[in-house]
Amino acid sequence: MPAARGRFLFRFLSPTMLSALEPAELPADAVEVGRIADAWGIKGWFRVLPFSAAPEALFSSKRWFIQPAERGARTFSGTLKLPIREAKEHSDSVVATSPDIPDRNAAEALKGARVFVPRSSFPTAAEDEYYWVDLIGLEVVNREGVALGTVRELLSTGPQTVLVIGYEQEGKAQERMVPFVSAYVDAVDLPGRRITVDWQPDY
Repeated sequence: MPAARGRFLFRFLSPTMLSALEPAELPADAVEVGRIADAWGIKGWFRVLPFSAAPEALFSSKRWFIQPAERGARTFSGTLKLPIREAKEHSDSVVATSPDIPDRNAAEALKGARVFVPRSSFPTAAEDEYYWVDLIGLEVVNREGVALGTVRELLSTGPQTVLVIGYEQEGKAQERMVPFVSAYVDAVDLPGRRITVDWQPDY
């Protein structure tokens, strides 16, 4: 009985484990970059599953913003600011530590949290490199100026990335896929929010 009672009290009180984190407004340019999977070790580290295979945004920002998981148990509400002391790659994930997460109990209270980082804190992309978030919503046209739709999402197929382009045909939502490689992509105009491709509507 004492052991069972102790476990109950820990679960009931776990939301207070995050009381050191400050409530915050989600930045206007915030981008969701991953979620916290679980605690890692016993010293307050936690493991993050990034949404991108190249999670530089998690390393470049020393302040993350977290929101509770959309499903499942919640240990907090609203948006909290999570200062980051260190973040590093570990296997297929990222592990991080915060000065405000002192032990494993507090790290476990983060489980499932959605992680956001301000777009302004992303490192500058190299020439001919683009962040996926910057390509979403761009208009896609071919060399003849024919509109092919807008970028709905991107898929990583291993050797290359594919643009998923949404458009309407006879009132029905459709999509076409164009490999995001130089053989098919002529230009990316971020200020003009347009991508020019060597592609035909009937491909």
